[in-house]
Amino acid sequence: MHYFDHLPEDLIQKARRIKLLVSDLDGVLTDGGIILDDQGMEYKKFQVKDGQIIQYLQLAGIETGILSGRDVKVSSLRCEQMKVDFHLHGVRDKWSTLKGIVEKKGISTDEVAYIGDDLIDLELLSRVGLAASPADAMIYIRDKVDYVTVKNGGEGAFRELADIILYAQGGLKISL
Repeated sequence: MHYFDHLPEDLIQKARRIKLLVSDLDGVLTDGGIILDDQGMEYKKFQVKDGQIIQYLQLAGIETGILSGRDVKVSSLRCEQMKVDFHLHGVRDKWSTLKGIVEKKGISTDEVAYIGDDLIDLELLSRVGLAASPADAMIYIRDKVDYVTVKNGGEGAFRELADIILYAQGGLKISL
């Protein structure tokens, strides 16, 4: 059985239209945990597979971005390492921010996929073409999205959504 065979056709149709994949950071690219040392330094753990897929998305013509509600140096550093097309931190109104980005890019919100896990993401999730959440997102978030990943935040949830989008657009080469 092919891994993607279980996906509903309406999800594949939505994924085919995506030109921009945007993600929350804490709770999606991380497990949402924060480690603080005695000097107040913040540490986070990221899943390397989430970062590896960025280049494949970009090669397929799909731009990537991060909208984070928190402004933490380590998060910005990881976004730079992943080479996402844009990353904004300390964003309180994610919908207005994304709306401005979409207008500048000349694409429609139907061509945007977003993955988020909490209240700050809710309005944005309700307005994009493909909305997703990690398996461990708040239940009222999971109830509002098109797709709930099998993976939890920080365990490859972003990668799972990216793979679906690439697969739907013919850009995921999984056979040798």
